[in-house]
Order: sequence, then C-alpha cells, then structure tokens
Amino acid sequence: MSFYLVQFLSGLATAATLFLVSSGLTIVFGVTRIVNFAHGSFYMLGAYIGWSLAERIGSTPLGFWGGVLAAALAAGVLGAVMEVLLLRRLYRSPELFQLLATFGVVLVVQDVASWIWGPEDLLGRRAPGLRGSVEILDQVFPLYDLVLIALGPLVLAGLWLMFHRTRWGTLIRAATQDREMTAALGVEPGRLFTGVLFLGSALAGLGGALQVPREAINLGMDMGIVVEAFVVVVVGGMGSLMGAFVASLLIGQLQAFGILVFPEITLVLVFLFMAVVLVLRPYGLLGRAEEAPPTAASPGPPLSASTGIAAWAPLLLLALLALVPLFAGEYALIVLTELVILALFAASLHLLIGLGGLVSFGHAAYFGLGAYGAALLATSWAAPMPLALAGAPLLGGLGALIAGWFCVRRSGLYFAMLTLAFAQIAWSVTFQWYGVTGGDNGILGVWPDPWASGKTAFYLLTLGLCGGALFLLRRVAFAPFGYALRAGRDSPLRAEAVGIDVRRTQWFAFTLAGSAAGLAGGLYAFSKGSVFPTLMSVPTSVDALVMVLMGGVQTLAGPVVGAALFHLLRTEIMSLTDLWRLILGLVIIGLVLAFPKGVVGFARDLVQRGRAA
Repeated sequence: MSFYLVQFLSGLATAATLFLVSSGLTIVFGVTRIVNFAHGSFYMLGAYIGWSLAERIGSTPLGFWGGVLAAALAAGVLGAVMEVLLLRRLYRSPELFQLLATFGVVLVVQDVASWIWGPEDLLGRRAPGLRGSVEILDQVFPLYDLVLIALGPLVLAGLWLMFHRTRWGTLIRAATQDREMTAALGVEPGRLFTGVLFLGSALAGLGGALQVPREAINLGMDMGIVVEAFVVVVVGGMGSLMGAFVASLLIGQLQAFGILVFPEITLVLVFLFMAVVLVLRPYGLLGRAEEAPPTAASPGPPLSASTGIAAWAPLLLLALLALVPLFAGEYALIVLTELVILALFAASLHLLIGLGGLVSFGHAAYFGLGAYGAALLATSWAAPMPLALAGAPLLGGLGALIAGWFCVRRSGLYFAMLTLAFAQIAWSVTFQWYGVTGGDNGILGVWPDPWASGKTAFYLLTLGLCGGALFLLRRVAFAPFGYALRAGRDSPLRAEAVGIDVRRTQWFAFTLAGSAAGLAGGLYAFSKGSVFPTLMSVPTSVDALVMVLMGGVQTLAGPVVGAALFHLLRTEIMSLTDLWRLILGLVIIGLVLAFPKGVVGFARDLVQRGRAA
C-alpha cells in the first residue's frame, strides 16, 4: 500500500509541472487563438536560465527561489517580446501561418540555447533545504516533490483570484469568451495580448525552472513538454483553467501507474487517453461546445485549371527534371530525389489542409507506415522492389482509413490533436516492437533492386512515380470529389443540404492523403536504405506543415514549391554552419512576415495585380 501511495504522490508532482505549463498555454490560446508551438521553448529557457542562476546564487534558499522567480520573469519578458515583434504583425493572418511563425521561433531558440549553454545535458544542484527525503509509510519520497505538489494548487488559486478579482483578469475572461466584442467595447487588444503572452510564458518558464533539481536540462525538452501540454489543454477543454488542472492530475497519475500496469504502452498511454476522451467528449472534460476556430487558411479565390502555356508548365518541369542526370553529379541527384519525395509528402498533406480545411499534426504516421511497409516487405519477406513499393501506399492508406474514421468526426484543433494521438500511437508501436520493426535500431539494408540501384535509375523511378501521384492529386482537385471536399470546407451545412456527405468525403480524402504519403515513405526508405521511428515523429509532421505553408495553402503548386524551398534551404544551410536551425528559423519567420500567403500565393497575387493594372 505504501508503494502505491508514493507512486500517487509522484504522479501529483508530475501533474504540478504539467499544470504550470498547460495553464499558460490555455490562457494564451483562449485569448489569442494562436497554436503556440514556441510555448515549450519558454519552458526550456526557464530551465536553462534557472540552472544558470542556481549555479551562481542558488546556494541559499533565498537565492534559489529568487533565481526560479527571475527565470520565470525572464521567460515572460521574452514571450512579450515575441508578441510585440512577431505575433502582433500576424493577428490578421491565417492561424496556420501564426503556427509556422512560432515554429520558426522554436528553431531559433534551440540554436541560441545551444550556443549559450552548449549541447550537453546539464545537471542542476538540489534545492537548498530540500535536498533530503521524508518517509511515508516506510517509503522514501523526495522532499522537493512535496513542495511541487503544494505549488500546483497554490498557482491555481492565484490564477483564479487574478481572473475573478481583478479588472485585468475580467478582461482576459471576456476576451476568451468573445474577443471581437471585447475589442468593440474599447479594450486595447495589443496591450491585452502582450500581457497574456507575458503571463503564459512566465508560467512555462516557472515550470522549467522548477525542473532544475529534478532532471537534466537538455535541448530536446521543448518539443516534449509542448506536446504533453497540448494534450492536457485539449483533454481538459480549450480555455478551461480548471479543466487543465483536472487533466494534469489525471495524466500525471496515468504516467505514474501506467508503467506498472501497462509497461508495453507507457509511451503512448497519454495519447490513447486523449483519443478516448475526444471520441467520447469532443470538447474535453470541462470544455464547452462552441464553434471551433478556423485552423486552415482562408479559402481564397476558387481554383481554376491553368490554360495556355501555364497548363503545360508541370509537364515541362517534369521533362527538365528528367534531363538533370545528363549534367548533374551524384550528390545533386540524391538531393533532387529527396526533394521529389518530399514534394509528394507535402502535396498529400495539402489535400487535407488546402482542399479539406483539415489540419493534421500527425501526417508523418502514414509516411512512416509506407516506409516500414516497404522495408518489411523487402527485408523480412524478400519481396521484389515493385511489390514492396506497391505495399507502401496500401499500408499508409489502411492506417489513414482506420485513423480517419475517428478523426473526421471532430474539427478544428480537436481534429488536429486526434491526428497527433494516432501518429504517436503508430510511433510507439514502431519504437517498442523490436521483434518486427527493430525498435529504435530501425530496419537496415533496404536497398533498391539491381535494375534501380544506380543513382540515375532510382532518381528517374522516383520522378516517374511521384510525378504520376502528383498528377492524380491535381486531377482529384478538379474532379467532382475535389469540389465536394472544398464545399465541405467552406460551408458544411450548405454542403449537407445539397446532398454531400461531408464526413464521408473527408474520410476518403484522409485515406487518399495517407496513401500518397505512404508511397512517398516507401520511396524514401529505398533512397536511404534504412527506416527509423523518427519518420513518424512530431518533428517530421511539423516539417510537412512547414513545407505546405511556405509554398502557400491556397494554391496547388504551393506544397511542391514549399518542399523544394524548405529542403534546399535546410540542406545548404546544414552544409555551411552548425547553426542551421537559427538561420532556417529566421528565414521561416521572414517568409511568414513577407509572404503571409506563401511564396506561390504571393507570386499569384503579384501577377493578378499586374494584369489588373
């Protein structure tokens, strides 16, 4: 009994950290409606700043706790600076471009932190006066964790008093309920948003600084915590502070006891819980039913088939790419092969976002399923390469068919988080199923057949398959199915009224997108000669989002151009400097500010203005 009590207390300590971070994310999203990927970066910065201050002034209780508070304030100031310099210029932009900008901030912060503190893990000193343990029913429990357990409810009480007993808190609650009406009543939205980003980032920084005595500080802690914080926010209910608190408690206990009861699925237990909650209660435990905020770009002008010379542009580009082996070296062919594969990967995601208005945070799952399907057929079953490649879109499409049945029943951020949950489930299976997938060792020796083993032969094969798949996706966009998909995106009620089964159309689109991503994954496996679980990870899904948004959501050429731009930038910058994330992040931020509709969208508007003049 005493052992289970200690496990319960450990879950409460974990819940306290989750609540500090997720409460800030809840406040920021509730007021600004920004899906802030950089929230985890402020958690990481709070940890690094807290470590630095603890090493200098943390030998006394006053110095240690003063350093924790100073780290939280510093993270809050940095969050306010991000709002003033970046987000304030993007409030009128589509929500996804705001997400892209915050992802650029993540890249910048990662390299800045690496430059200042180095890439190695940092171990912090124990909190003065709280270094020991206490015995609870003959079981030892860290004294510092008891302080964290008490801190969670104290922060909740402080936030409740702030929101219900101060004028500023009342304005925050009003903006959460109806941001437009709050602005119409004379409230200056700029100052309000700056204050909200300060508070939310400070809470994240506080959570990070409090982890210094508990765990090693590293450069990967930002993405890990922000994914868990999004889970807490969605499970609790968007904009519900009490919901975030309850969800943090439940998830903390799942993590504490899950390793005892379900050790095989520990990595994915939280996401299974989120998926079950969203399927049974779409708006979270304490959330309220409301119209989901848009998460895709505005529809823009209707798509129209190109005429004249423009209609032949894709074929001309394909012919030019087919001639590249005549004058390019092996390195250029390798880069172009990866570029073509990523173009299909991005185009498959664009089918969901651009045509269906469905934002997926887990599209890498089907890319990875295709890669693993091809790899297993080629290695374990000794299948020839054509058969292995044929199995890639089938497995990717099957995975999308199953996950899509659940996902399309939700919309907005709830849809996005369900896609993330299924992607994390797929990643966990590949990571832990050593007997089949090789676990984190991956699958090696996935080489093309002799007839396609040359760089030129495999490049031409990839170009032909991806070019054909891109052509089919383009035909889908102008087919009746594509028009029905866009009708469900722009006006679901009207689409249903004229006889379109919106949910079934979206489900089919989800499956088709998964199949296309699976084909890209199968080709990627043969191009690299190996497959690893990272192909299904959250960063891979985010990369696909970045490609689509950089090119432009409102155009069919956008994802192809975005994939080329993103891949070439990353490849060239990585070859020039170790600070490639910093430069790539700044480039992404610059593109978002300069081209809010993406590079292709900006070029299209420029041509249209020229014609009008």
